[in-house]
Amino acid sequence: MNRFSEKDWKLFRRKIVGWQEAYMDKLNKEYIEILSGEGDPSDKFWKLEKRIKEDKKNCGVQCEMSRSNQFYIIMSLLNEGAIVLEDLDDFSDDLKDTIKFFYRNT
Repeated sequence: MNRFSEKDWKLFRRKIVGWQEAYMDKLNKEYIEILSGEGDPSDKFWKLEKRIKEDKKNCGVQCEMSRSNQFYIIMSLLNEGAIVLEDLDDFSDDLKDTIKFFYRNT
């Protein structure tokens, strides 16, 4: 699904870094909660290790950037909670309408 404009692609490339940084900041705070919680240090360590291993797979942490994947990356970011629909306000109506349609129907 590569039907979005060049302008949308350029805007996406500018914004994704900030989105990922904010998402990883959120994750870091959750990791601190895990480490600060009750329980044995070893249990907390392994819980955190498992969580980081899972989180590394999210687009909010890393993704293969290509214009042909733009739609799928945005959908993943929404589903992961890395962004919300309002984060797409600066994009074209075509992109916003398409994303909203599929996001609400998943």
